[in-house]
Formats: sequence, structure tokens, C-alpha cells
Amino acid sequence: MMEIVKVLQAEAVGGYCLRLVFSNGLGGVRDLSDVIAAGGAMVGPMADPQFFARVFVQNGVPAWPNGFDLDAIALFQEMQAAGLLAPAAIEAA
Repeated sequence: MMEIVKVLQAEAVGGYCLRLVFSNGLGGVRDLSDVIAAGGAMVGPMADPQFFARVFVQNGVPAWPNGFDLDAIALFQEMQAAGLLAPAAIEAA
């Protein structure tokens, strides 16, 4: 059964890496270099580190000012399969 999770926090932490905290209390760092390398009209602006760092959480997913976003469940599943998740401290907003 697929676990339904949302992203509570997303922070750029250098390069094309995001530190993510999910609604189930797990979190980790996902390197999005593969996404950037794939390119495309929506992804192109993210190659600029200053633009990439403008990530924010909208409706439970990481998003950027140009409307690009990433699916929270897919991110969680990828990170879980890669062993990138651990209990995370949730920071008060």
C-alpha cells in the first residue's frame, strides 16, 4: 500500500540538493542533479543556483516561482528506496 505523505519543509542545502521533511516525520536530502540534467522548459531556470534556492512548499509539495513542482509521494518513495530517509526534526515555521 502506498503511503500518502506531504512535504512539510524544503530547503536548498548546496548544489542541487534539497533537505526535505515529510508529514510522517521522516526526512533527508535529495540531490536533484538528475532532474536538472534532464532539462526542459520548466526545469531550465532551476539550473541557476539562486533560482533553485527559492524553493518553497505549496500544497504539500516542493515548488518554485515558475510553477515547477515535484510530487511528494514520488520523492518519498525514491528516497526511501535509496535509503536516504531518517527521523527528522520538524522546525516550527
